[in-house]
Parts: sequence; C-alpha cells; structure tokens
Amino acid sequence: MLELADTIEIENPEEKLIRRLCSVLRSYMDQAQIDEVLRAYEFSAAAHHGQYRKSGEAYICHPIAVATILAEMRMDINGIIAAILHDVVEDTNISKENIRTTFNDQVAELVDGVTKLTQIDSKSQAEAQAENVRKMFLAMANDLRVIMVKLADRLHNMQTLGAMPAGKKRRIARETLDIYAPIANRLGMNHIRLQLETLGFESMYPMRSRILKKEIRKARGNRREIVATIKSALQNRLEDAGLICDVEGREKNLYSIYQKMRSKKISFADVFDVYAFRISCKRVDDCYRALGVVHNLYKPVPGRFKDYIALAKANGYQSLHTVLIGPYGLPIEIQIRTEEMHRMSESGIAAHWLYKSDVEDGHSFKARANEWLRDVMEIQKAAGDSLEFIDNLKIDLFPQEVFVFTPQGGIIKLPRGATIVDFAYAVHTDIGNSCVSARVDRRLVPLQTQLQNGVTVEVITASWARPNPLWLNYVVTAKARAGIRTYLKNFKQQEAIALGRRLLEKELQGMHIQLQDIPGEHLQQLLEVMNIKSLDRLLEDIGLGNRMPFLVAKRLAQKDIHAAVKLDSIAKGVETPLIIKGTEGMVVTLAKCCRPIPGDTIIGYFNPGRGIVVHHHDCRNSGDMKKKQVSWLDVEWSKDASGEFPVEIRIELRNKRGTLATIAATISSMDANIENVSVIDQDDRVSIDLITLTVKNRLHLANIMRKLKKLFIVLKITRVKA
Repeated sequence: MLELADTIEIENPEEKLIRRLCSVLRSYMDQAQIDEVLRAYEFSAAAHHGQYRKSGEAYICHPIAVATILAEMRMDINGIIAAILHDVVEDTNISKENIRTTFNDQVAELVDGVTKLTQIDSKSQAEAQAENVRKMFLAMANDLRVIMVKLADRLHNMQTLGAMPAGKKRRIARETLDIYAPIANRLGMNHIRLQLETLGFESMYPMRSRILKKEIRKARGNRREIVATIKSALQNRLEDAGLICDVEGREKNLYSIYQKMRSKKISFADVFDVYAFRISCKRVDDCYRALGVVHNLYKPVPGRFKDYIALAKANGYQSLHTVLIGPYGLPIEIQIRTEEMHRMSESGIAAHWLYKSDVEDGHSFKARANEWLRDVMEIQKAAGDSLEFIDNLKIDLFPQEVFVFTPQGGIIKLPRGATIVDFAYAVHTDIGNSCVSARVDRRLVPLQTQLQNGVTVEVITASWARPNPLWLNYVVTAKARAGIRTYLKNFKQQEAIALGRRLLEKELQGMHIQLQDIPGEHLQQLLEVMNIKSLDRLLEDIGLGNRMPFLVAKRLAQKDIHAAVKLDSIAKGVETPLIIKGTEGMVVTLAKCCRPIPGDTIIGYFNPGRGIVVHHHDCRNSGDMKKKQVSWLDVEWSKDASGEFPVEIRIELRNKRGTLATIAATISSMDANIENVSVIDQDDRVSIDLITLTVKNRLHLANIMRKLKKLFIVLKITRVKA
C-alpha cells in the first residue's frame, strides 16, 4: 500500500496529485475508505504504466485529477474509484470483468458507462461521437454518477487541452459547448457548466476570447466605482428594512457575454452595462421582502421579472430574477435566493452526494434529473439512429421555459415556442397521438397555437385521430418530435403492407389466382429467390413502390420459380446481367425517344406487347403518356447493369474537311462505337449533326462529351433526351 508522509517535499507531479486527492478525501471519508481509493490508484497506475499524455506527463495524472474534481463535490467511494479507473478498459488490457472481480459490480458498471465505444462500425466521426453520447445516456439511466464522472473527465480534458492539435482542439471544444456544458446546466451543476463554457470558448474562438477579456479588464477598471456604489446602496437599503442579507457583485461569464452579443446583435458595451448582483437571504420569505426593497430603491424594467422560486426551472434552479434601472440609467440584473438555493444552483444533482444533511433538497434534484432522463430514454428509443438522437437531445438541452397549467391545476414546463401538440405529448404520448384540438383559457384554438406563460390548456382527443406529418413543421420539443416520428414510421409500414397486399391480389386476380390459395412452400421459394426475409417485407416493398406487383404476381403464377429463372437465362443464350432492378423474367425495352442509359433517373410502364418500357425521367413523351393515365412504375438500374447502350448526341461543328473523321477517331479512342450519323443542318461555316453511339453508362458518356468539347472544331455538344 502506498504510504504518504505529510512532512516530505513532493517533486513528482503524480505524487503531488495523489497527496492532494487524499487531503480532500480526509474531509469526509474514513481511513479505510481512503486506503481502498489508494488500492484503486495502484491498480490504475500499473495498468497505465508506460502511457503518457500529449503534454508529456504520466497518463495516471489524468484519472487522479478527475477523481479530485469529484472529491471536491464529496462524491462517494465507488464514484471516486470509478473516476480513477475510468480509462483502464478503453486504453489498457484490463476488462470490465477484471474490475468487477477486483472491486465490485457498482464500480464495474460505472466504468463501463463512461468508457467510449471504440469498436463502432460508424460511417463518420460524428456518428461515432453520437453513439458514445447515446451509450452514456443509457448508462446514466441506471446510475447518475456516470455523468458526474464524465463531466469531471471532460472538465480536466478541457483544462489540459493546450497540447492538442488545433483541429482536434476545436472539435473537442465544439462537442463540449454543444453537449456537455448544456448537460451540466440541465443537471443544475452551474459551477461545472461555467468552467466548461469558458474553457470551450477559449479553445473554439481563441482570438474572440482574448479580445473580450481585454475589453472586460478595461471596463472593469473604469466601472469599479459604480459597482461599489450600487452594492453599497443595496446593502444599506436592505439593512434599513431589517433584512440580514449578503450582496455580491457578479461578473458575467465570458461565453454568456459572447452568446448575448451574437443572439441580440449588440456591441460589447451594451452587454456589459447589465451589472449583475446576487442577494443571499436566510429564508424564502426574506427573498420576497428583499424584492420589494430593491424595487423601491430602483425602478424595475417591465416584463423582466421571473419567479423561479415558486416555479423552479427544469433543472431545479430556484431564484428571483429582476432587472432594474440603476444610477446613470444603467440596467442592473438582480438575483435573490436563499443560501441553500445558491448551494444547490452551484452543485445541482451533485448536491445529492455533497450535502447529506439536506436529504429533501438533494433527492428533489435527483428526482428531477431522473424524470428528465426518463424523457431522454423515450427519445432515444424512438430515434432511428445516433445522429437523430443527438439532434433531438440538443433541442431538449436548450430550453427557454414557459409554464402552462392543466385543467386540474398541474404545471407543465415547455420550451418557449411550444405548441398544443408539444403540450399534449408532454402530458402523455397517447394523448399526443390522438389530439385533434384544444381549449386555451376555455377558447378553442388550433393545434399549431404557440403557448404563453400561465395559460390553462385542455386537449381535445378523438379515438380516430392520428398524428399528422405536418406537425413536425411546428413542434419544438424532442419528446413530441420523437413520438410523431415513431408513430408515422410504424403507421407507414402497416399502410405499405396493406397497400402491397391489395396491389398484389389485384394482379393475381387477373391471372385467376387467389393469394391465400398459393401454397406456403411456393411463397417461401419465391422469397428465397428474391432474398427477402418475409411475406410482409415483400408486400411492404410493393406498397412503397420498390417492386412491381405485376412482376411478383407473374413469378408467383409460375409452377417452379427456380426452373423459370434458369430457363429464362437459357432462352437468352447467355446469362446476361439484370439491367433493371426487380424485372427478373421480364422483357425490358429501352425507349428510343430518349435512349436511357445506366446512371440516368428512369421511369417505366408495363406494355403487354413490349414488356417493361423504360424512359428517361425527363423524356417529353413520358409527359404525354402521363396525361393518358398510364400506370407508371418507379424503376431503377441494377447495380450489375452492364453492356453497351445506344445514346444520341447533337453536335455543332466547324464545317471543315476531315471534321467527321476527327470526331469518329476521338469517339473510338474512348472505347465507344458510332452506330449512325445524320446531318440535320449545314452551311458554309457550321454543320449540325446527330450521332448515335454506344456507351457503357452515364459516366462513360460524360467523359466522351468532355473530350469532344476540347476539340477546336466542336462549337456545341448536347445529349438528345427526346
């Protein structure tokens, strides 16, 4: 076991950090627990032996620093041990089971929750980051200490970001400002949030940060006397009223100044003129009395008062906020709260561990955090992928709340701009799915109505009602968006299956066959040939337009599907590759009017004499046929489509001797053949010709046309599509 003597001078940074950690732990842990923490340190140090950070220090210094940040929040022993071990699974050969055996289940689960997914099959860096955040939230749902360790880990990484390359530094800073600082804010951990925002801003926008700091130093020197005057006036007036309160001037956070300048498009001088003061009182009653005193001292700004004591924020934050017009016409921001509320505003969810005596308040914060996490879990279940989950999460992390009432007097918190639909989903997903209208303060209003503070909302539902895709245009909460998308996704699938069944049965009836009469083994044979898992999946493909019902019906009508496919290939002489997806066993004709080639967007229709006739999507003739109500099919080229396809180009040439020979030689050099040449118009200077040539695909044609354009004799070249 590591011995730490207080009398010895420590030179080693690692030993200095562990000494500091033990010093903090002694303030609230007994020696047996500290010995267990030291055992975890030795285990982690051995695992990370030989590993160094970009700054050059031993890697073990990072987990010790993370554990110290948590110790200052009075985190319990399992949380501290998890912080010390949080990187061993990711960066060393130690497994989760090793940790479970050496320590306990709680520590193993906490470490696993913080560990990044290093083996993700992701399409991009963004998707990998999104999957990491998603996993972290899943672990948070089981134990909130996961996010405590993760936030402390991120804070220390931000404090030591200087050694990183500029690009990586900006990426980490952006992720911190977009995800981790808002999470800290949502959990009421104001102290952590301010540090993350300040460090993130410095790394993301170093020049802007330096300029703002310089301006703040300048302004602070010029206005120190004004701040002292206002503070003294507030303190004296409160004492005259018999209130014992502490008044403190508060310097605005650098990032919040920058955000305010950007959002309101104002100069630095206009932001810094809002002086901020915090008044700390003993009791809640004193807060309201102090509010009356300051309103008598300076005139309040209308519409700028907020009572977060009676209606706490979603993260549990409580305070009275008001803006006053102070001396010299300067706006003053005042925050009035009890000392207990201030401690809670700084620590948030951490108060559950930090202040063991304040059981009710600590558990209140934990209950709020768990309620939010339940909503986040609903969102992640509904999200199609990790990136969609992150988009929804960001919506939820940046609320400006309004408070509305249910008919029974309950309070629902919603982001500013929320509509009736958002309210309905906040009450219950089933109510959101079946809402048709609402009454706001007893007046009927449409669903897209934006809600204001203090209104009473009664949602009107109907059993036949279903979510409308148009709702996605105006809902603002992540829960509503996820609920609508989930329902529509399932509804679309069921509707597609039903439509596919109707279309297939209609085609089979024309062949005097009933779908229910087709033997199960025959259906299974078709599904195997088409490489489809189930009949429902086949019907869904038909309903969505991915497969043509006539072709599926035709193949079902054949007695032996495997033999039919084989005979079809023999009849063609060779096993030619399929050129149009889903047309197995069918004749495919490429229209001569527009001559489509692989790579073109195409449409087709069934012609009894010619099979599937395929046109270019922009073909003029297809427009005429649409007027005749021809049933068009959405078709696409097969990935294996190959061969030579005729295409027509219109070319304007200088009328010189040998021009056609030059054109022919150029086309031949590009591995293409000329099938036909016809002269449309000709005079002494210009000849306009139509050339039919064979190409492999759209890219091949583009390369030929590009090479022809470079010739001096070619004035203009275009493809003929009709």
